[in-house]
Amino acid sequence: MTTLPPPASELSAEEARRLALRAQGFLGAPDRRAGVRGVLRHLGAVQLDTISVLARSHELVPYARLGAVGRRTVDDAYWTDTHAFEYWSHAACILPIEEWPHFAFRRRAYRNRPHWNHHLPDGDYDRVVKQLRTEGPLTATDLGGAKKTSEWWDWSGTKVAVERALMYGEVVCVERRGWKRVYDLAERAVPAALLHDDLDDTECLRRLVRLAGQSLGVGTRADIADYHRLKAEQVDAVIADSGLVPVTVQGWGRPAWADPAALETPPRGRHRTTLLSPFDSLIWERARTERIFGFTHRLEAYVPKQKRVHGYFAMPVLAGGRLVGRVDPAREGRTLVAKQVTLAGRKTAPAVAQALVEAASWVDCTDVRVERVETPELREPLTRELARLLA
Repeated sequence: MTTLPPPASELSAEEARRLALRAQGFLGAPDRRAGVRGVLRHLGAVQLDTISVLARSHELVPYARLGAVGRRTVDDAYWTDTHAFEYWSHAACILPIEEWPHFAFRRRAYRNRPHWNHHLPDGDYDRVVKQLRTEGPLTATDLGGAKKTSEWWDWSGTKVAVERALMYGEVVCVERRGWKRVYDLAERAVPAALLHDDLDDTECLRRLVRLAGQSLGVGTRADIADYHRLKAEQVDAVIADSGLVPVTVQGWGRPAWADPAALETPPRGRHRTTLLSPFDSLIWERARTERIFGFTHRLEAYVPKQKRVHGYFAMPVLAGGRLVGRVDPAREGRTLVAKQVTLAGRKTAPAVAQALVEAASWVDCTDVRVERVETPELREPLTRELARLLA
């Protein structure tokens, strides 16, 4: 059994919540000069997802922290000047290019993996790499086609090969074009100083644990492991040497670790009011979200319609450092439609209205329509506040 060192300090639940908000970029003045790239470096990973309602999740994440940053600006910030790469972290994520060496442990694991879901036909791997070398960057369609049939899962040999090469680290996704991955050779896309697998597994894990702790501010072992989807035993093996310090948090009931730099100054500043993507790293881990915010968060996009409680893409509303409700949005022309709204109480109506109006403006909508409010008596204060803000 591992003997834990004594905690460096004891935090209240309120202090831990504020540390988490600051670490995630929601407390204090946003760093607009660093922009989208600054957000990516600060978070260490921005999740990608195919769902697009107001916008795709990787666009919603910087919007939530910076405000109405242009959507073209977001993609340019991620993908120009070899600033980022896409890889498997918490899920499929955009990662700062500086983290390329840290994922050597995962690339090695994929290279040594004995079993795969898709069969790789003989010769396809070498053919795809050769074609990228002479013609790249290319999409799977450019390489010869992504599917054998119309079924989404029925990959062609070309698609299997290029995805395998991406997992091995021989190929990199250098951008998304019409939501298709654009592949190129890592030797061209990754700066030479970073293009290596020199770090052993222990050093990779140590660095990722430290970075996860910094991005969380404070977290349990499960929180830290979930950030880059590490195993609990991997975290245990390196956390003592990660630079994070053990702390206790009142009410958490389990050991926690914090970024020592975060403990040096109390979190202060203005809270952001915004809609959050269901894939935002502030609320990735459901148990952590419940522990910190007392808020149960679940993406219902993959739940049968008749079983949904809050809606297909219900977006939590952050205001005053609290999660005060949720909105299931849609768009009809230049109207943002709030198909279903949940409010924590009458006092939260102004914040939810503000979040809706700001999001509408960002996606070039000029009106907001509320279809259903979960608590009917809260409909009037919400619509009244919306009318005031839209006037």
